[in-house]
Amino acid sequence: MRSSVPPQDLEIVRRINVFRGLNPLMVERLVAPAAALNLDERDIVFRQGDPATAFFIVVDGWVKLFRITMAGEEAVIHILAKGDSFAEAVAFTGKAYPATAQAVSAARVVSIPAAHVVKCIRDAPDIALAMIASTQSHLHALVTQVEQLKARTGVQRLAEFLASLAAAEAGACTIALPYDKALIAGRLGLKPETLSRAFAKLRTLGVKVRAAEVTIADVAKLRRFASDDKEAIHATLRGAARRA
Repeated sequence: MRSSVPPQDLEIVRRINVFRGLNPLMVERLVAPAAALNLDERDIVFRQGDPATAFFIVVDGWVKLFRITMAGEEAVIHILAKGDSFAEAVAFTGKAYPATAQAVSAARVVSIPAAHVVKCIRDAPDIALAMIASTQSHLHALVTQVEQLKARTGVQRLAEFLASLAAAEAGACTIALPYDKALIAGRLGLKPETLSRAFAKLRTLGVKVRAAEVTIADVAKLRRFASDDKEAIHATLRGAARRA
């Protein structure tokens, strides 16, 4: 359902990377035609192959980007949270969206028409530089994600994901998983059964999971484990298993 954008959502929109460094008057002009989309879980923002006519900012909830592979399977590219923008680069090329965007919880997304932003860019080319910087940020995030998939074990990827949800840097805490385990597995490049085994291995490090609630005995320890090399990981898990 499309509606006008409330002031608190506009504050989030004004702070995204695309608009960073622009003067407030230019930002106000850019967001003038923005509209809010109120989404239920599983609602589609756009589909892979649709004409790219707008870009989007998540102001509440979670949205996933995914592609359908040649085998007909879903490959999760990214999970977007509050303050994340997406599809800004493709929206200004006149091409199609290369992936599907779908809400994975109740969510609210702000859309800004590409044609309007292109007109603003013609009047103020500095906006294009901001767009390039934003695209570079997304590329860096994707490179980091690929690096993690290649260099870290599945258990490490899960440990880092859980630690990223913790509000504290150290000590014990309890967190709620933001979306279902099947999607977490997809985000981490794991099969659901592999994710279950990874959770089981993390029990030796004081990680306990009950449904969507996870208790972490020591967040700092979990962060160190996520960044260890493979030899250190095996030693940590063996030592923890002996003590258990």
